[in-house]
Amino acid sequence: MKKNVAVIGYGGQGSWHCRQIQNSDVVTLAGIYDIEPKKCEAAENNNIRVYESFEAVLEDSGVDVVVIAVPNDSHKEMVIKALEAGKNVICEKPVEMSVAAFDEMAEAAEKSGKLFSVHQNRRWDVDFLAMKSIVESGEIGDLIRIESRIHGSRGIPSDWRCTKAQGGGMILDWGVHLIDQMLQIFAEDKIVRLHCSTTNITNTEVDDGFKLTLYFESGREAYVEVGTYNFIAMPRFYMQCKNGTAMITDWTKKAHVAKLKAWHEKDVLPVQTAAGITKTMAPRDEITLDEYDIERPVSDVHDYYRNYCAALGGTQKPLITLPQVRRVMQVMELAFESAEKKQVLETNI
Repeated sequence: MKKNVAVIGYGGQGSWHCRQIQNSDVVTLAGIYDIEPKKCEAAENNNIRVYESFEAVLEDSGVDVVVIAVPNDSHKEMVIKALEAGKNVICEKPVEMSVAAFDEMAEAAEKSGKLFSVHQNRRWDVDFLAMKSIVESGEIGDLIRIESRIHGSRGIPSDWRCTKAQGGGMILDWGVHLIDQMLQIFAEDKIVRLHCSTTNITNTEVDDGFKLTLYFESGREAYVEVGTYNFIAMPRFYMQCKNGTAMITDWTKKAHVAKLKAWHEKDVLPVQTAAGITKTMAPRDEITLDEYDIERPVSDVHDYYRNYCAALGGTQKPLITLPQVRRVMQVMELAFESAEKKQVLETNI
């Protein structure tokens, strides 16, 4: 039987949830609530039921799941109220702005016995899944370093994302996605050090970009970068492995792989550069290197809802767990601290 879902917040992400739910094979849309009359009117124009208050949603015994899709500073209060009202809860990310606040939410979930999940939807991004599959296959050897970037040129949207009190800025906005993706690749590898720097090119209140390096116990490294004032974007992913390299130029493209076949050096000829010759940087040829593209994986982001409902029914384990969410929160919290102190921080997470 399908679960009935009510969505709190009918902005960009809340309306996206509504469209997903309306076309779902596992959930149905009970209705929405938003504090802004214009958004409520927009929902009614789309033939969606509008509740008169958040409390009315919680009092509706027909609602099985509440989705919280409001600005970040309201997450904790609403999540805890919904859990205490006996509702299962899905919260948009970042789930909160501090580990301490998240721990309160997790404690409320444990006390309620209800399923509390965070909507880390970009685990279903095909560019990320392509890189993850290359790592897991081992086809170009053990991972050395992976770089993940998102570059735009329009600054931060001129809404609550510009305000510190509401959890704006790129570490909390895009960082929460890209860090979560990295920690799926490095799930069993502890972070022993990290360093972060932030930019304030277009916004003085919150970061409009950041550069974060994670150093793992195994010796591997991960680099995450978000920029909102880049008019030429760098590659979405770049990965070095023991026996090759993989790159995705942007999220619409396939992964390009260069796989080492042989290390021959005796026949390397020097190449002419701008002001001299070099053998070190001489290009490889098809005798020692294979180059090919990998087909984009098949992915359906609605598998998040399918898994969530299966977890409610006890037939699957949740794909997104609270310990995973907490680890991402820890990294973001330390990223802010590192940027503020301008230091590399020692850690063990």
